[in-house]
Amino acid sequence: MSLSADLADSHDPAPVAGATTHRNLTLLVQLRWIAVIGQLITIAVVERVMHVRLPLGAMAAVLIVFMAGNMLSVLRLRWPYPVSNRELLATLTFDIVILTALLYFSGGPTNPFTSLYLLQVILGAVLLEGWASWAMVALATLCFLGLTLSFRPLELPAEGPDLFRLYILGALIGFVLDAVLLVFFISRISANLRQRDARLAALRQHAAEEDHIVRMGLLASGAAHELGTPLSTLDVILGDWRTMPKLAGDPELAQEIEDMRAEVARCKSIVTGVLLSAGEARAETAAAAELKAYLRTLFEEWKTRRAPDAASYDDALKSDPKIVADSALKQALYNLLDNAIEASPQAVAMRARIDGEQLVITISDRGAGFTPQMLADLGKPYHSTKARPGGGLGLFLVVNVVRKLGGQVEARNRDAGGAEVTVCVPLSALTLEAAG
Repeated sequence: MSLSADLADSHDPAPVAGATTHRNLTLLVQLRWIAVIGQLITIAVVERVMHVRLPLGAMAAVLIVFMAGNMLSVLRLRWPYPVSNRELLATLTFDIVILTALLYFSGGPTNPFTSLYLLQVILGAVLLEGWASWAMVALATLCFLGLTLSFRPLELPAEGPDLFRLYILGALIGFVLDAVLLVFFISRISANLRQRDARLAALRQHAAEEDHIVRMGLLASGAAHELGTPLSTLDVILGDWRTMPKLAGDPELAQEIEDMRAEVARCKSIVTGVLLSAGEARAETAAAAELKAYLRTLFEEWKTRRAPDAASYDDALKSDPKIVADSALKQALYNLLDNAIEASPQAVAMRARIDGEQLVITISDRGAGFTPQMLADLGKPYHSTKARPGGGLGLFLVVNVVRKLGGQVEARNRDAGGAEVTVCVPLSALTLEAAG
């Protein structure tokens, strides 16, 4: 599968939407169980307290069908497949049919609980697509009209309470029931929708960052190729200058030529590292290394270049597995160490340990620490405390390199002052067995 296809799959919003509809169906299942309990209580009160004769056998059969349908929905929730709009429509349609059957056996349109149709319509408007919502409106209207044409009248006692007052009481109970259920369930459904929108926004942000990384990688790779030729030419010229008697005879000039050659060699090494990080020539240059030696060498090379006396390394590794010397991880750690020494020239510390199956590397300094905004925007491009154009890309690249290895980056401000960045990478992403 191509890289673009992998990225597309990782940013596909369909699983997010499917998870949301799955939770919404769970809420409908809960609402149905509440409805069953409420209907049983209502039937008991009407039959025993108000002495209104109801066809208990027929209504019990309807409730059994209702509970059986809800059990099917419970089984459906165990499937890993997303819940579709049509499934939600079928669920709400079934609920309206059950409500209509119960109303048919309990007075039809004279039953004040006909207001429960409105609950179903509102749930449809929130959960369903536009056409399905209107289908719910049409179905509820047709069912109500059908009840006006055919229903089983209530068998009221010869001597009982005032019918109008009884109807008003039932209408009040129905209104309160509608209001409570709507507030409770609509708020939870709205929370599901907000979570879905937040996850979709995060996926879009992640996709934009991935695209940014790809474009930066292509630009860096192209620049590295273009710089390779002039750097090689400079190396040859400086080598010729070193052998010229006029220049070789001047110790000061000869030393400056050697210094220039060393800097050119360093530039060529950086260009090679860029190409390796871009995935080019990796097969020819990849090498195995022990983890302890890899990290020790990495730190010492950086310390020699940037901080001779202000940095320390604590090797707390319990084991020393063989790994593939990943240049991208090396550059990521260089970036973190560079940031630390810039923030705290007097003291920088790096510590490596193994926690379970994770390689944990902690880099700390004694600088001013991170601002709350920096901690909140950790890993986002162009968020930096450095007042210069293009700042903030170093930590952005670190986070994404570590994420590609299956790890994560965490940052915090230390209680004793300064900042601390922790890199956690699965050992399985670095070991030779994983590479093979």
